[in-house]
Amino acid sequence: MRTINNRTFTETESIDLTIGSFIISTLFFIFYILSNGSTTLLVVASPFAFSALIVNAIMLFHLTDKFIQLSEQRKDIGIKILILLSNIPILFLYYSIAIKV
Repeated sequence: MRTINNRTFTETESIDLTIGSFIISTLFFIFYILSNGSTTLLVVASPFAFSALIVNAIMLFHLTDKFIQLSEQRKDIGIKILILLSNIPILFLYYSIAIKV
């Protein structure tokens, strides 16, 4: 007989990373739009975008590893993975708008 484990996955760093990446990228996008497409802002934002991509990929691999290892907590971990991946369409929208500016 299988016992029911009601423990939740208490790791919050992925949510913090997702919210932080979203806020900073949104601020860069707003400053870029307000500066009428300034290339100097792109020079500042590009290293952030690259580092955010690397750090978010590392967190995705971490969550995927935990998803595989902790079968009792897959629902919580799956939700955190989806929240982390939710930044992709938002950033694609920002990129699409910025190209038209």
